[in-house]
Amino acid sequence: MIAHVAGTLVAKTLDRVEIMTAGGVGYELLVPLSVYETLPRAGEAVRLHTYLVVREDGWQLFGFSSAFERQVFQRVLDAKGVGPALALGMLSTLSAERLVRAIREKDIVTLQSVPRVGRKKAEQLVLDLADKLDDVQTVMPGAVRGAEGAAAEDAIRALVSLGYSTVDAERAVKGALDDGGRGMSAPELIRRALARAGAGGGR
Repeated sequence: MIAHVAGTLVAKTLDRVEIMTAGGVGYELLVPLSVYETLPRAGEAVRLHTYLVVREDGWQLFGFSSAFERQVFQRVLDAKGVGPALALGMLSTLSAERLVRAIREKDIVTLQSVPRVGRKKAEQLVLDLADKLDDVQTVMPGAVRGAEGAAAEDAIRALVSLGYSTVDAERAVKGALDDGGRGMSAPELIRRALARAGAGGGR
């Protein structure tokens, strides 16, 4: 199994990258949007966690920014009717942590925010995976908990309803929390996050 690919970033698009290793081997990796947003400029060093999918019509190598993200991708593939393209789409729409929480909490509305995931598919995800994610750690460094976490979740949902992507909404709310927003109510967090976004700090 190919666990990592490290080398020089040759090219990048929204859904794939090309990496040239020190040994002279070039790899094309399919990536979620969350990875694209963290990539350096072409010509710089990059290292991605990878997962190889072997199919009858060919091999596909997928790249992720963390082992956690890769683990979530692998686990989602266990759900009925979910292939690599749909799993990648889920991680492009929702962060890996948010996706796990939505499945665990049976949050059908959030799951339906993913393109190609209707109510039946969302319910199937919950049915297949809700009780099988106990070993997946969702409290990432810097995460919020308790009442503060509930306020942050409400603020994120509000921003998504306003047209922000889940990734952008989570980034804006995290920025608001880090910028003196801890302990604020959801409406206060929304106002602060929107102010940061308007100033170029959230999106």
